Amino acid sequence: MCSPVSIFVSANPGAHRFRDLRPRQHPTAYREPAVAFAIVLLTTALVIVVALLAAAGAGKLARMDGATYPAALTHAATTFATVITLVATVTATLTALLS
Repeated sequence: MCSPVSIFVSANPGAHRFRDLRPRQHPTAYREPAVAFAIVLLTTALVIVVALLAAAGAGKLARMDGATYPAALTHAATTFATVITLVATVTATLTALLS
């Protein structure tokens, strides 16, 4: 004869197997500062790349317009500083609004 088999399944069938693992699980709260730091680092890198591209474009346009190399470099530096300042202003405004 076969052993009796229950046809009823409990509401949470895996709970009895994983009950002893609950106290040993590590909290994930310690990962949040690292994720925030990574987001800040990647955003900063993206802003710098966009500012450098805008500066290169401004320098190239100034040079195509007939400006000398020092004048084109001045235009590029001004554009780079303007983009960085704009991003800092938008960040400060959003921080004030979202806090």
